[in-house]
Amino acid sequence: MKTAEQGRMGERHRARNWPGLSYAVLAVFLFSWSPVLIRLAAPLSAPEITFGRLSVAALALFVLAKIRGIDLTLSRSGWLKLSLYGLVTSLHFLLYIASLSFTTIAHSLSIVYTAPIFTTLLSAWWLRENIPRRSYLGIGVAAAGVAILTGLEPAMSPTMFRGDLLALGSAVCFGFYSVVGRRERDNYDVAKYATYVYGLAAAWLLPAAIIGYSGQQSPQRLLAVMALGIFPLAIGHTLYNIGLRRTHATYVNLVATQEVTGGVLLGYLLLAETPGPQSLLGAGLALLGVALVVGAGTTVSRKTQLEPGHS
Repeated sequence: MKTAEQGRMGERHRARNWPGLSYAVLAVFLFSWSPVLIRLAAPLSAPEITFGRLSVAALALFVLAKIRGIDLTLSRSGWLKLSLYGLVTSLHFLLYIASLSFTTIAHSLSIVYTAPIFTTLLSAWWLRENIPRRSYLGIGVAAAGVAILTGLEPAMSPTMFRGDLLALGSAVCFGFYSVVGRRERDNYDVAKYATYVYGLAAAWLLPAAIIGYSGQQSPQRLLAVMALGIFPLAIGHTLYNIGLRRTHATYVNLVATQEVTGGVLLGYLLLAETPGPQSLLGAGLALLGVALVVGAGTTVSRKTQLEPGHS
């Protein structure tokens, strides 16, 4: 039986966490619009959409940094490091957006959100960090979910499988980005870091955007690209990071996985994209596995918590 003191401690704990969780919920609401907006931006090519989205986000965050009076100067070593992170970030978003041209929202989001698993594995290999035992269970459950998505899906085709592979590549890229950028992110203000990483990611994509120019621009498609850069990326990213600073990162990460639920729901309501039972089962298992992996990191310090990929 809980004592009165334990009850009061629990109430204080919930009160401390609620502000951060509120920011996370708002961020996930914005993240969930990404697949719908990407669909609306088609038939612009994936490099066009990704370049435009990252450019708009970088510009918005640059303005925010200037308003806040943040020093945006960067050393030569800083340019080299952030250029590398920008390259990996560009691949993460490019592969995710390209995947939606071949597979469903449910498949793409569920697979992209296995990113914390790759972060865990890469951290163990590269940073020599221990993997909690419960993480192995989570990795297995998530792998089973992805196997159901890609192996037992009645509508699976070579085209859909290609999209699933692109989504998996996006997850791996964000896992790599999370590991190599972990220490450096602690040395930069959020707006400064995101301004440079998104801006440099857009620079990496400029040649691909020129080569993949579709000539299909229209006001609706351009507005969709602008909305992708401002709402899910610039504002959503900022709210998410505020949430990370105000409550335990594990709780924020678990809330973030619900982008899959929100994205699938909005795809159903606005695009009539109905996931099948196998997709729902596979997505559910993948989310459960990610939750087990992220939850196993509760003993890890707040600065080294795993941050899932943002769509």
